[in-house]
Amino acid sequence: MRTRFFNARILTMEPDREIFVGEVWVVKDEIIFVGTEEEGRSYCNDHPDQILIWDREIDCKKNLLMPGFKNAHTHSAMTLMRSKADDLPLSDWLNTQIFPIEAKMTGEDIYHLSKIAILEYLSSGITAAFEMYLTPFTVADSFRDCGFRCVQTSCVNNFSQSVELLEKYYTDINGKDEFNSFILGVHAEYTCSKELLEECAKLTHKYKAPFWAHIQETESETKECIERYGMTPIEFFDSLGLFDYGGGGYHLVWTNDHDREIMKKRGLYVVTNPGSNLKLASGIAPIKEYLEAGIPVAIGTDGPASNNCLDMFREMFLVTGLAKVKNMDASSVDAKEVLKMATVNGAKAMGLNDCDVLAPGKKADIIMLDLMRPNMQPINNIEKNIVYSGSKENVIMTMIGGVIRYENGKFNIGEDIDAIYAKAEEIKARLYS
Repeated sequence: MRTRFFNARILTMEPDREIFVGEVWVVKDEIIFVGTEEEGRSYCNDHPDQILIWDREIDCKKNLLMPGFKNAHTHSAMTLMRSKADDLPLSDWLNTQIFPIEAKMTGEDIYHLSKIAILEYLSSGITAAFEMYLTPFTVADSFRDCGFRCVQTSCVNNFSQSVELLEKYYTDINGKDEFNSFILGVHAEYTCSKELLEECAKLTHKYKAPFWAHIQETESETKECIERYGMTPIEFFDSLGLFDYGGGGYHLVWTNDHDREIMKKRGLYVVTNPGSNLKLASGIAPIKEYLEAGIPVAIGTDGPASNNCLDMFREMFLVTGLAKVKNMDASSVDAKEVLKMATVNGAKAMGLNDCDVLAPGKKADIIMLDLMRPNMQPINNIEKNIVYSGSKENVIMTMIGGVIRYENGKFNIGEDIDAIYAKAEEIKARLYS
């Protein structure tokens, strides 16, 4: 497939490159040109050997092309529990609402339920998800079948999965297809024995691989780890060598200066999940402190049971809005930095280094935002508009790997959407009976 986008405002997300009017050319799954119309003519003159016959030419009508958002933490199949497990403290939420119903879920259930989330990602301008759930092989099948990019990590703990399975996921999912990859990880310190974590550390060293987990999401989790080991979870994981090859953590709401020193030293990423942390009353992450320490931050929605919305626009606003309140400083965490978190930093945290910006040689994971909507007018500052007033209604196209998967309210994932909804209702009725 060869696609030419023209007459577009373009936000490449490359450092120090301003928005400009121009064109993006896509051949198969790759971007081959990003520039002005005049630069496009020069490109053709310089590459007379390339015959550019377009399968489709899209007049963007001065709407915005930019890299897709990266949802850097989610549990997609938890669409099942959306609005069924609300208004409870985290420990009660997990133990009385989530774990019992998860025990009934099959791999096939998870395959189908993940597709509900994928549809929501597409309509929110999200082109990749950093997934953690119970049956990684069927999760990979679901994302591949929908043509959606997925990086997974494990939720290994004392009660499900194992270190042996973790290694199998790592070796079997990586390299299998263009849409799926796998990173080593566990659920959390409080669900894993020291012995289990030591075995995981051996794996990270065997493969020289980064490590991920839910880390310091709540104050009680952090205090209980200190009571067990005399260290915070960050300090404890680091003492076991789990971070020797980098990685990061989800949430990281309750960190101290020493934690952040370790995170900086090990090159760890923070994935903040403000909507979920608010709803579960976990706290507000110290985003300003991370930025000042030079620790990269990405953004995730968390799962649709704890959020309940898979909406990157809402998360971006919450990241900057909550930081301003936490620090009582309206200048904290600039919107442009938040936009970088939602795109470039998310891609790098997930190891998707060819999906971070719009540039020749990068993967064609592109979204188009409608600027001719009331919430984007007048056009004073597009980047700040996206973060402060943007919404899902502005997403008019989502392309992944050179294929348009969502356009003007219509999905293109190779399956009837009503059938996906009907299957989810069938699963819900059976598991909640």
